[in-house]
Amino acid sequence: MVGSLLQIQGVTKSFEEADVHRLVLEDLDLEVDSGEFVLIMGRSGSGKSTLLNVISGIDLPSRGGVYLGGSCLTDMDETARAKYRLRNIGFVFQFFNLIPTLTVEENLALPLDLLGVQKMPKRAKTAEYLDRIGLTSRKHSFPDQLSGGEQQRVAIARALIHEPKILLADEPTGNLDIHTGSDILSLFYDLAGKSRIAVVMVTHSREAEAYADRILDLTNYRLELRK
Repeated sequence: MVGSLLQIQGVTKSFEEADVHRLVLEDLDLEVDSGEFVLIMGRSGSGKSTLLNVISGIDLPSRGGVYLGGSCLTDMDETARAKYRLRNIGFVFQFFNLIPTLTVEENLALPLDLLGVQKMPKRAKTAEYLDRIGLTSRKHSFPDQLSGGEQQRVAIARALIHEPKILLADEPTGNLDIHTGSDILSLFYDLAGKSRIAVVMVTHSREAEAYADRILDLTNYRLELRK
């Protein structure tokens, strides 16, 4: 496949629950370019998180294809998808998902550890990102010693430190107050934009609209471009 960084073609996702067929996504098409910030809006339960899971290969679609960087995730086995995800995809979640027994510095370095980056390059990269998020002085702190905004800054830096092709964000400001949420969105936009990383963010928060290149609404199982 050539063209956009991310291509979703005819994706449908459904589940069987207690003998009931539940449709979540139906015949979705989406293309996202490198450096583009795409916002997907929708009410709770509309399928936003499911869509991110399908894009990342955590879940497979019931029908359709997902292509990232020219590779077809839906044709890979589970092991291959996990390896591809580790190298090429970053995640940011509503509840931060930091490891409580690791320091800020150790949490930040985790993707580099998993990729086998050597000690000196890892140390330099971690120091660079600590400086970029303004938390160098807190590098030996543990997550429960940080504010919610500080934890999310660490989570964003951790998602970007290995320079993925695409960053997927699931309600990244949903657990923060409005002022802190705005600061996080600004940081998010700045860090991803400078690296030309594609961003797909799902949210029901209106504050994120000002940062998006494109806004789509997920409603009735389908994506519609916001006019």
